[in-house]
Amino acid sequence: MRPQLHLAGLLVLSATHLLNDLIQSLIPAIYPIIKDAYALDFVQIGMITMTFQFAASLLQPVVGHVTDQRPMPYASVVGMGFSLAGLLGLGFATSYPFILVSAACVGIGSSIFHPEATRMVRNATKERQGFAQGLFQIGGQAGGALGPLLAALIIVPRGQASLAWFAAAALLAMILMIWTARQHMRNETLVAAAKARSVDDVHAQHLPKTVIFGLVILTVLMFSKNAYVESFRSFYTFYLIDRFQVPLQTAQLMLFVFLVASAAGALIGGILGDRIGRYRIIWISVLGPLPLTLLLPFANLFWTGALTIAINLVMSAAFASILIYAMELAPRRVGLVGGLFYGLNFGLAGIAAAVLGALADSVGIEGLYRICAFLPLIGLLTWFLPRIEERRV
Repeated sequence: MRPQLHLAGLLVLSATHLLNDLIQSLIPAIYPIIKDAYALDFVQIGMITMTFQFAASLLQPVVGHVTDQRPMPYASVVGMGFSLAGLLGLGFATSYPFILVSAACVGIGSSIFHPEATRMVRNATKERQGFAQGLFQIGGQAGGALGPLLAALIIVPRGQASLAWFAAAALLAMILMIWTARQHMRNETLVAAAKARSVDDVHAQHLPKTVIFGLVILTVLMFSKNAYVESFRSFYTFYLIDRFQVPLQTAQLMLFVFLVASAAGALIGGILGDRIGRYRIIWISVLGPLPLTLLLPFANLFWTGALTIAINLVMSAAFASILIYAMELAPRRVGLVGGLFYGLNFGLAGIAAAVLGALADSVGIEGLYRICAFLPLIGLLTWFLPRIEERRV
């Protein structure tokens, strides 16, 4: 029997996800500032993203594998300590290498947070997994959207050092994580289930080939989504400024609106996945945006805003369904699955950011979005996913 977590606990987990991803989102939000301050090119901008994403990805599968056998709720508090150090480092960095090290610290904090938080969310409800993951995701997506908005309102007018003000968000997240960890440590059912799972894992060290194949397909699908979204996180403001000559703050606000659509899409996708099945949602969400992405490079400013909202609304609906589909393929490896899909995929997105930066330098920022428009075609791989029995409410 899966242990239950009160809705209040799930809301707190969503709030900590908001604060964690808010801190993460401040990194790309300050790119236009540090690009001018340190005379960086697009390749160096992409390298910052890749450094952060690598640090966030390398540890996550390892942390997830370890916590599959021994849950460590308080580890997320330690992880947020790394994020706090990285945030302060970014605020007072005086050189490009210092920026890279600080970005890596934020990535390490994220890598420790996600696997254990994913397990807690998984334990939140028996049946409404899509709702639970969607609610958790809406926190993360909202945090990611707030970064550009706060950058436009606070960091752009006040400068790089104002990043240090957001240390308050990291401290608040640590307090909430301590409360959540205590709630879970008191849940004797959770502890007993974790011990039973640990014993089971001794006899289930190897995943079947069908499961591995399914996880690989899901990883590629997630990568296609993340790579396209990464092109917006890192380069959308430059695209708007270059193509439409809008002010920086206007570009930041449009990025905020784009990312807000992710929050709505994640929750809607999770709820619909409970109703019509994960498989259908993955088809619709990964391949569905293709006509819109093809139109985007030729749209005027108004339709650019409208299309980017629609694209992200549909595309973000995939995350909860892909994650739960993977958990149902490997139900004893929830931490590992969380580590892979929060870690490996964002690490691959970091590589994509560096590649996209080089591509932008080569073909121009507008040419970049013409090429990225074809990424949703990778959604055709959904056809090869192993079919599984899905329980719906």
